[in-house]
Amino acid sequence: MRSADLYRKAVRLMPGGVSSPVRAISPYPFYTTSAAGAYLETVDGPWLLDCCLGYGPLILGHAPEVVLDAIEAQLALGWLYGTPSPLELDLAREIVADHPSIEQVRFVSTGSEATMAAIRLARGFSGKSGIVKVEGGFHGAHDGVLIKAGSGATTLGIPDSAGVLPEVAARTLQVPFNDPDALEAVLSADDDVAALIIEPVLGNIGPILPEDGYLAAVREITRAHDVLLIFDEVITGYRLGIGGAQVRYGVTPDLTTLGKVVGGGLPIGVFGGRAEIMRLVAPTGPVYQAGTFSGNPLSLVAGLAAVRWLKANQGVYARFDDATRALEESVGRWPGSFVRLGSLFKHFFRSAPPRNYVEAKQADTVAFRRFWERMLQHGVFVPPSQFETNFLSVAHGEEEMAKLGEAYASCLS
Repeated sequence: MRSADLYRKAVRLMPGGVSSPVRAISPYPFYTTSAAGAYLETVDGPWLLDCCLGYGPLILGHAPEVVLDAIEAQLALGWLYGTPSPLELDLAREIVADHPSIEQVRFVSTGSEATMAAIRLARGFSGKSGIVKVEGGFHGAHDGVLIKAGSGATTLGIPDSAGVLPEVAARTLQVPFNDPDALEAVLSADDDVAALIIEPVLGNIGPILPEDGYLAAVREITRAHDVLLIFDEVITGYRLGIGGAQVRYGVTPDLTTLGKVVGGGLPIGVFGGRAEIMRLVAPTGPVYQAGTFSGNPLSLVAGLAAVRWLKANQGVYARFDDATRALEESVGRWPGSFVRLGSLFKHFFRSAPPRNYVEAKQADTVAFRRFWERMLQHGVFVPPSQFETNFLSVAHGEEEMAKLGEAYASCLS
């Protein structure tokens, strides 16, 4: 297997042989040479039906023509300016128009950078030092949020990280998802909390869905305690519909972070919110944020193409819901629990859908591993962790959904 040979060389050159921990599949990961539509081509030969989709950004599938054309046109005009570009205004206008909570935005290069800047901004605006996060919520790989984090940290059993200073960790408080009483108790006991940062749908350990009224209660509690509410919509932004989870659930945060879909598959991060808060960001205010690749023209045109396509074809969101509903019905007789929301879905090896991080951790990861290996043998690539969301794209048509349903039926039996 060529992948095995490549991996033996990679471990000598990179920690664990990979550029991100979740890709460290035992005994070795497969290597991809190309991708098109709903499929990946590996160095070992077979094409795999892809339900990982770069962990969420590729809502239009791999190399969609509308995004490819935009990137190719921009390449001829240059791909890094180091100056303002009219493209920034174009994408900013779309984002502001689609999110009632956002009046101004700042473009950055990654979702991690966006959440880090949003937390710093919340502290600068409020004058308070603490933050609250939800157990199992993943907000990137920076120090203040690597506390009971989801994504690869949960997969590897490392909820905290070496190198995070105790005094930093001490100012990150935690509450369970779907538990407004716990949030009320924490905020009542600590008047130095600047913000709550939350994935409105836990995407990096799920999906785990908010119960009816939970997000509205979170908004009411944070407002009552003068705590800023940050919605981390790096996954849910433009995935759950135009305006993301905040529009779907009718809850208005103070700050929002975006990424993944809004970059059309290229690196991007965005944070935005009310103008009175955003005006504190340098150069108009004292909260510093900067980056060489912020507002990169290739990411902007790719994101603009993807967002405009989605806004012109909003019926695709109903198609996603129909597709995952049909998949749920086809696998419902097998042990475990199936969770879905639009194009997000996951089969948990647990008798009931998890409500929070603790319950998700009760899933049978050994059974998941056997399932994952069987799915790969059937030509389907789902994220190699019980704690990562699966995704569909526009390129997943009837043929792909039939293949996916057949693989589930075979691999769960």
